[in-house]
Amino acid sequence: MNRKSAQVPAGRAEQGTIDSLLLFSQIIVSYGKHSGPRAPERIPYTVTTKEKSDMPDPLRIGTCSWKYPSWAGIVYSSPKPADYLREYAARFDTVEIDQWFWSLFPGGTVRLPDPADVSDYAASVPAGFRFSIKVPNALTLTHYYQQDRKQPLTANPHFLSPSVLDAFLERIAPLGEKAGPLMFQFEYLNTRKMPDQDTFLKRLDTFFRATPPGRPYGIEIRNPGYLDRAFFVFLAERGLIPVFLQGYYMPPVPQVLAAHKDLLSGTVVIRLHGPDRAGIEAVTKKQWNRIAAPKDAELTEIIASITGLIGQGLSIYLNVNNHYEGSAPLTIEKIRNALES
Repeated sequence: MNRKSAQVPAGRAEQGTIDSLLLFSQIIVSYGKHSGPRAPERIPYTVTTKEKSDMPDPLRIGTCSWKYPSWAGIVYSSPKPADYLREYAARFDTVEIDQWFWSLFPGGTVRLPDPADVSDYAASVPAGFRFSIKVPNALTLTHYYQQDRKQPLTANPHFLSPSVLDAFLERIAPLGEKAGPLMFQFEYLNTRKMPDQDTFLKRLDTFFRATPPGRPYGIEIRNPGYLDRAFFVFLAERGLIPVFLQGYYMPPVPQVLAAHKDLLSGTVVIRLHGPDRAGIEAVTKKQWNRIAAPKDAELTEIIASITGLIGQGLSIYLNVNNHYEGSAPLTIEKIRNALES
């Protein structure tokens, strides 16, 4: 396998989705014009419950994390409900757990999930609910984070450690079938951290040969040049789930999907994050109750891609972050309206 940067063509909407996409453009105009906080009375708590049977079976749409008091009146009955996750699960059938990612600390300490939290999460959601879970970054960081980039790197001894994964899987065992994709999120790997793509894929191959089989493992990479044919062949041959990131400096997800759709099967995860985390936090003041940065044209292309994936028989997890447009649940409302039109 040779390291190379893929040049991916722009994605195109499937012909069969044109009518719904035109209607979607009309639906989202009101969101783009809205500049103030979304008033709770406009989305009454008593009518926001989403009937799961109304959604296409292959598609699960949820948010990245869930405990946001500013979602009161949009998702929650109050800023501090008794059980955030139970109320969340009445409206969505999936959520991304981010908190267990932050696991690597100085001195080699690895922090794993609290068993009480795992049991509480499992008890708060119905049987059909699925968590997509970011595995500990103790597994995915080649080196410790640096405060001063001029200093030498310190290798992470737990990078792709089968024993750390085993311990993590044991901790989350109470989730049972409610545990969906287990996502390995790798940071951008410069040549100081990883010599090339070949070396990276070889390390992954060695690791997954030593891991418990039958788990829905997913891979997200932050090296645009790694998103080539060799990478998607590697995933397909090993039954690994591709995790696509829309945002930051990564190429648009519809373009990548269009270039490699023939190598996709089973399940894919699409994560909507947006290009500027700090910028949208400055605008919203971390009050996630309005669409602050509309991405209407981008969403139109993403919805077209999702429709195409469903047509291929794939299952999709669509995980939306507050940093994408300013309010993950309101972005999801826009997407649902378009898909159901």
